Amino acid sequence: MRILHTSDWHLGRTLCKRNRHDEFEAFLTWLGNVILEKQVDAVLVAGDVFDTTTPGNRAQEQYYRFLCRIALSSCRHLVVIAGNHDSPSFLNAPKELLQSLNIHIVGCITENIADEVLVLKNGDGEPELIVGAVPYLRDRDIRNVEQCESAGDKEIKLLEGIRRHYDEVCRLAEQKRLECGNDVCDNIPVVLMGHLFTSGGQLSDDRLSGDPLSGDDGVRELYVGTLAQVDATFFSDKMFFGKMDYLALGHLHLPQMVAGSDAMRYCGSPLAMSFKEARRKKSVCLVDFEGKTPSPTLLDVPVFQRLDRVSGDIETIFSGIDKWMGENVSIWVEIVYDGGEIIPDLREKLENRVTGTSVEILRIINNRITGQALEQTGECETLEQLDALEVFQRCLTRYQVSEHEKPALVQAYQEIIKDVLEDDCRSNA
Repeated sequence: MRILHTSDWHLGRTLCKRNRHDEFEAFLTWLGNVILEKQVDAVLVAGDVFDTTTPGNRAQEQYYRFLCRIALSSCRHLVVIAGNHDSPSFLNAPKELLQSLNIHIVGCITENIADEVLVLKNGDGEPELIVGAVPYLRDRDIRNVEQCESAGDKEIKLLEGIRRHYDEVCRLAEQKRLECGNDVCDNIPVVLMGHLFTSGGQLSDDRLSGDPLSGDDGVRELYVGTLAQVDATFFSDKMFFGKMDYLALGHLHLPQMVAGSDAMRYCGSPLAMSFKEARRKKSVCLVDFEGKTPSPTLLDVPVFQRLDRVSGDIETIFSGIDKWMGENVSIWVEIVYDGGEIIPDLREKLENRVTGTSVEILRIINNRITGQALEQTGECETLEQLDALEVFQRCLTRYQVSEHEKPALVQAYQEIIKDVLEDDCRSNA
């Protein structure tokens, strides 16, 4: 049995207001070719298919065209779960139609947890793979709200709810495997899919000093901050021991193992979602099973539009630009100015340097200016470039809130915004 584990496509995502339709199209074409060439039996998409809950027509067209191509290929199964960026109802809408093509969609949890346990069969109608397909679990799906709860109590209940839900899915998957009979159950792997953040997971490379944008990689900080972080050993304790053979996670954009296990992985996003990921290899994960034993292999995804960044004083930046121009390939770049000198016409100087070349500057960050207070923002920093949490933290500093009070206020603010974001998802559900 051979599966391909992928996630976090974020179809429709832009970069500095530049659409990336051509990149996504190239990726999906490449992925389809890989599935055919590697003779993949099942494709698992672990959430965040789209970048927003209301994807544009082009993103939808790319998604459905890919599904049709896989349905007509030798690949027998395709399983998609919703991530925190997806609209559960949007993904679920064509669920029954797609199921007739062996495409299984799990957009949200239901009253029947068996809806998340899929027994996938081969061409002879025999079970060959069991998938526990757990979509992104929202707070209100798994936790009862009580009056006068502290932030700590809410988080404990949320984590307990997540743990309980995954445990129930695993138990049912193991039960389904045993029902297949002793003669075949030893050769039927159980794969658990999920979209969540495990504590200690690597979000990105080290941030550039003073770069307010380096956290903007498509993983909402409000979801991966102090809220709903599942302990990295969560899936490796006795509760899950023997019930699953491979864990296919989505949400974090860098490929990585969970708790040091080769059989528990984030495959990462296939495209760089921000400039801080520009030099990172992107991948999908090919998993071969010998019976129930998985052998994962990362497949590097080609770079379809090169991104790069340079930081330093003006001479360092000019040197970096000259190097890019010498390579004579299309490059979208981010420039971070860290020089001590104030250069009021910085953007003009840089744009003049790249005019008529294959280098295109998408973003300029002037740390000589952005290091100042918010009310002193310069030409290269706007509210659009700052996330909501950073603005709130700057306001706390501006109004001289004590360091002792800040953590509780930030925690409360995160809770409020998280509820707002999840209400947005529900309004589209």
